[in-house]
Amino acid sequence: MRYSLKIKRSEGGVLVKQLKIIVEKHPDGYVAYPLGLKGVVVGQGNSYEDALLDVKSAIHFHVESFGEAVLDVDPPILEVGL
Repeated sequence: MRYSLKIKRSEGGVLVKQLKIIVEKHPDGYVAYPLGLKGVVVGQGNSYEDALLDVKSAIHFHVESFGEAVLDVDPPILEVGL
């Protein structure tokens, strides 16, 4: 799924970054993680929606903790349609 991350900047304005979030179903629940961030960010839950909510919260916490530099991923994520 695609997620538009919106971050309020201290100097004013809003930074918008598109992230792709992967949600995987496992026997004991769901795990979700974003592509395109530096560092490790994971969410989990008993349902798809719970895992998605958890990872979105974790993404915001990660950016607040480590700054916008975590959004600068090199090389960028590329999608290929088959």
